[in-house]
Amino acid sequence: MTDISKLSAEQRKELMAELAKEAKAEKVKRAKEKRKYEAKKDVSIEELMDEARELSLANARFKAKMHIVMENHQDSLNNYGGIRSNSRGGFTLNHSRNDLRITRRRDTDPSWDERANKAVELIKEFLLSEGIKKTAGRVHGILMDYIARNDDGDLEYAKVMKLLQHEDTFQDPRWVKGLELIKEAYSITFKKFGYEFKEKNAAGKWVRLEMNFSSL
Repeated sequence: MTDISKLSAEQRKELMAELAKEAKAEKVKRAKEKRKYEAKKDVSIEELMDEARELSLANARFKAKMHIVMENHQDSLNNYGGIRSNSRGGFTLNHSRNDLRITRRRDTDPSWDERANKAVELIKEFLLSEGIKKTAGRVHGILMDYIARNDDGDLEYAKVMKLLQHEDTFQDPRWVKGLELIKEAYSITFKKFGYEFKEKNAAGKWVRLEMNFSSL
């Protein structure tokens, strides 16, 4: 390593010039490599986006076709009672070989109107009243949890259904009226039809093909 302190002024000047030249060359090299990488990256993004657009369009076309085909099959099945009377649009088609299966689900959102607020108020008032916690015993905390709202401020369908299983546990007017209101407040909103595709593998087990139509 060169001891700069032993160099003359002229030698130092030459050394600094050489270092500056090397630094400039390195900077130019890095800039060139960056441009090369950016160009390669942009090509990759454009190619992948083109394929993604094609797949998205194909997915949308396939879903539209699925809906038409399944609607036709629903009409045919309805003609000879092939769909349960309580079905709201969901059904399954099985291949005659029993190795392929397509299922249409009717996806819905549960909701409760403003009557649910009064229902929760009455139920909570009853459960928090004097002596009820002791009478209800271990189930008291469970019942309170069933009327707790989630982070979005909504009642949870599964919990409310479990709450209703205890309908005959108490006869207090607040409890009876609260459960009556919570049932009246309930409704379901249709979201969309969902589809599942399954085939049997070599072991004879059903395996699902992953198809994501959720945003279409």
